[in-house]
This record gives sequence, structure tokens and C-alpha cells, in this order.
Amino acid sequence: MPDIWKPSVTVAAIIERDGHFLLVEEETSEGVRFNQPAGHLDPHESLEEAVVRETLEETAHDFTPTALVGMYMSRYVSARTGHDVTYLSFTFCGEVGAKHDQPLDVGILRAVWMSYDELVASREKHRSPSVLQRVDDYLAGKRAPLSLLITHPSVYEVIENG
Repeated sequence: MPDIWKPSVTVAAIIERDGHFLLVEEETSEGVRFNQPAGHLDPHESLEEAVVRETLEETAHDFTPTALVGMYMSRYVSARTGHDVTYLSFTFCGEVGAKHDQPLDVGILRAVWMSYDELVASREKHRSPSVLQRVDDYLAGKRAPLSLLITHPSVYEVIENG
């Protein structure tokens, strides 16, 4: 059977507190970049569970998603490696909780709170154009209820091979 094209599914968190947004500064193949707390959907987890996990791993903060801001699809071709990936990203907003004393994920230099103006001024260092688009959509009030996302119980089942 020929290879079937599949996008990489990711999640991202828009976290605002007192007019500032929680971002991560991270090492990437393209250099140091800013991004929302974000990452890949892992096997056996819902989209909501993934964004909670990724936020904790990358910022050491608890996160409770309250709404879906948007779904973003983009294509990325690394200038360095030529690797071509299409991302399908689900972006959530929600409430930030406790900060824990734990190391951040490998490659994350720091978690940082930035104002909108600081975010715009650092545009050339964003991981992708979606970083600012997500915040703009959040500020425009775009929200969909989490009830739109259905995770069938089969996602959590471990299937053993033969």
C-alpha cells in the first residue's frame, strides 16, 4: 500500500494574565524562537489532555482549557533540512493555575510573559506566523465550546498485536 499523507496534529495554549501572554522561548532548528506552549498529540490522549500536558511540560504551569480558539493548518519546510511537514493545530484558551518547581522540556529555554506589543515587536522570532494569528483570534473573541470535541473511548484502549 502506498504511503498515505497525514498531517502532524498539534495543540497550543493561549494563556493571558493581566494583559500579558505566556509564551516559551525555545531552541529550534531555525534558531531561538518564541511560541505558545504547544506540542504534538500523543497516543491515548484527547486534545484537551494534550494541551494540559504540553503546557505543564513547557511552562511548569497548570492549565485548564475553557474554549477552542481555532484550528490552524500550515505547511512548514525547513530551510536547513528541507523537511516538509503539514501541521494541523488545535488552539485552546483557558485558565492558568499553579506554577510548579520542575524542569522545563528539553529545548525550552524559559517561559516568559509578554504584552501584545512585545509579541508584535518580536514577530521575526516567532516559531510560525500562527503565533500572532492565534493571539489575534483570541483577542477578537473567537471561541468554540469544548463540547465540539469528542474523544471516543477507543482512543484510550491499548491494542496488543497478535
